[in-house]
Formats: sequence, structure tokens, C-alpha cells
Amino acid sequence: MPAALTRPALSRALLARQFLIERARMPALAALEHLVGLQVQAPGPPYFALWSRLEGFDPGELARLLTDREAVRITVMRGTLHLVSDRDALQLRALTRVVTERALRSHYARALGEVDVWQVAQAARDLLAEGPMTGSVLGDRLRERWPGVEARALSMAARYLLPLVQVPPRGLWGRSGQPLLETVETWLGRPVAAEPCVETMVLRYLGAFGPASVRDAQTWSGLTRLGEVMERLRPQLRVFTDEQGRELFDLPEAPRPHAELPVPVRFLAEYDSLVLSHADRSRLMDEPVRRALATRNGQVPGTFLVDGRVRGTWKADTGRKAACLTLTPFGRLADEAEQALAEEGERLLEFATDGRPVPRQVTFAAPRPPGPA
Repeated sequence: MPAALTRPALSRALLARQFLIERARMPALAALEHLVGLQVQAPGPPYFALWSRLEGFDPGELARLLTDREAVRITVMRGTLHLVSDRDALQLRALTRVVTERALRSHYARALGEVDVWQVAQAARDLLAEGPMTGSVLGDRLRERWPGVEARALSMAARYLLPLVQVPPRGLWGRSGQPLLETVETWLGRPVAAEPCVETMVLRYLGAFGPASVRDAQTWSGLTRLGEVMERLRPQLRVFTDEQGRELFDLPEAPRPHAELPVPVRFLAEYDSLVLSHADRSRLMDEPVRRALATRNGQVPGTFLVDGRVRGTWKADTGRKAACLTLTPFGRLADEAEQALAEEGERLLEFATDGRPVPRQVTFAAPRPPGPA
């Protein structure tokens, strides 16, 4: 009979392989590949995500990966924008193409009507051969050929069907700029993988997010029918159960620390994949917290962990003259937890301000029960 893993044991296993118990000493590119990318609906979150995970992380290192084309911002898992290595972009985009195609049908079928969306995609590819352009400009150019269709729907057809990347300066630390789109083939000079391996993707998911169920892997990737894949992999995996008796799969040598191992407070970035990559998120948060984070119109705030669980949200306001970090707990925190969060928060503000000598302040808002704003 498979061994059972408690909720604290699952929490610590996840945090260990996410480098959130002890910060890792490794290059940013290696961390990005170990984590199978980072969700990046905004430019800043991946920098804070790696700051929480890597010892001595330098944001300039990640920015250079983007400008050197060793990392790209591209739509992959869950049909959402991720920052991934160049190698992973070519593999993961091929694997998750069915996810983006499904999303297009779900969100824009009515607006597109009888338009042949693959003709739209080819027309967009031809236009982008002239050079990178914003999604709005691309939509306007496509509407010249399909005048009866909304420009946004045409633009989104291209963005869902083509492997497009957001090119720098978008996503660079301390820089701003509209998202300019380019095909990944043009940007990297290589095509997406012709025969991507779904088994490899699932094994890497377990290495970064396991132990996990089939439903967990499907939630993370957006793919379906991964039960068949997990069955093929079963002979080389360890099998556990959770407290509800659900079957969990894991790599044999992956870290699974003791359930009572003390863990430090940690700050998770906005849209952090850690809080989005399981169907059952009880290893990290109580159900009211999960519902609260799921009802913010697709916005996922920065959160903080105490004893391996999501216990509140954070927001940093940084300017030229001052910086403030506001922590909003989901309930009363112990004094020692507040002290640890304040100390870690000071370090976060130092990072956010590039060490500039400006006044910094960490404040705690009144505890607020989790729920819709």
C-alpha cells in the first residue's frame, strides 16, 4: 500500500524543490529551467520570484538572459504568459499548442464567426516578417483584410495560434515598454520542436512541484489525458497518497523533508506558479484563501508564507524618495512571525530599490479574513 503524506509533508516537499526552504546557489537560467518557467503577466514578478529562491540573485542577470535571447516571454502552460529558457520555449510551446487553440475557441469563436483562423495566423506571420509590432497594431493591420471582424479578435487569433514572444525592452528590470510581438522562430532562429516529449514535461513538473496527482499535472499544464502519460511513467516513479487517499506520483530521489522541518517566511511574487500549479492546493493554503485568490479577476497578488502556508498578501510601493511594503494578513500572526516577515520585508525592499539609500518601511495592515474584495 502506498505511504501516506500529510499536508505539512507535502508542503515541505514542494517548498524544498522550489528553493523556498533554503535559497539555491545557481545561475538564473538553471533555476528557470528547474522551475519549468515562471508565470509573468507583468514585467516585475519573475525578478521577485527568483529573489526569493536564489542566494544573491542579481536582476541584471535575468535581464541579460532576455536581451541575449537565452530566455523569452511566451504563452505556454495554462495558455498564460511565462518566462522560460530558449530551449524550453521551443519544447513547451509545441506541447501546449492544443491549450492555446482551445482557449481561442472558448474566448473568441463568436467574435471570429466564419473566419478561417489559420488564414489569419498566416497573414499575421507575414506581417510580423516586417518586424515586431504591438498586438493592437497587428490587429489593426489584420482588420484591413477582414474589415468586418473586431481587431482584438483577429490579434488574439494570431497570438493564440502562433508561437509569439514579447521582445525586450518588455520584461527588463527597471525598464518599461509596450509588449512588442515577434515569432519565436524569428527571434531565436530555430523552429518549435517537431516531436516534443510529454513524458519529459511531466517528469520535470514532478521535479519542481511534486508529489502530485494527475489532476495537479493537468491543472499546471492545461493539458488533458495525462493519466495515460502517468501510467506509462508509473514503473519509474514512487507512488504515495495524500490524507484523502488520492494517488500522488513523484520522482524517487526528489527531496521530501520531514513534515515538522521548520521553514522560513517567504514572499511569493504576483502570479507565482507555486500557488497556481495544483488542483488541490491544500498543501499551501486553506480553502477560503484559495477562493479569495481565485476571485480577483485573473489577478494573483503577491503572497507571503508562514510555516509553509499562505497567510496573507503583500504590495510594495517604491519611488525615488521612499519605499513601503504593506503586508495584509488573513488572520492574526504570532509576534515571532511578524518579526520574521518584517526582517525579510526589509530585505525585499532593499532588492526592489536596488539598494538605493531611501527610507524604507514595512507596515502591517489590519488582519482581513480571506474573501472577495
